[in-house]
Amino acid sequence: MNKLMSKLPLLAFVLAAFAAVAFTSPKASTGEYGLAGGVWYDVTDIDPDEDTYVCNQDETEDCLFDQPFGMGQPISTEQEKVFVVQNASNLRIAQ
Repeated sequence: MNKLMSKLPLLAFVLAAFAAVAFTSPKASTGEYGLAGGVWYDVTDIDPDEDTYVCNQDETEDCLFDQPFGMGQPISTEQEKVFVVQNASNLRIAQ
C-alpha cells in the first residue's frame, strides 16, 4: 500500500499532462485575403503600404477576409474599408 501511495504524485502528473494535451485545441492559422477587380489576393504576413495594398475607408465594403473566394468572414479590424491594390506584382494571388 505504501508503494502505491508513493507513486500517486507521479500518476497525477502523468494524468494532468495527458489531459492538457488531449483537451487543448490547436489554433488554426488565420489567413488574410483581399478582393480587388475580381481577383483574390493572399496578403497573409504582408504589411499594407504604398507598394503592396491599402485598406481605404468605405462603409459599404470589407477589406480583409479570413478565407478567399467568398468562403470567409470579414476580419473585424478591417470592416467598412475597401481593399485597394497598389502594386499587384508584390502580392500573391490566392490559391
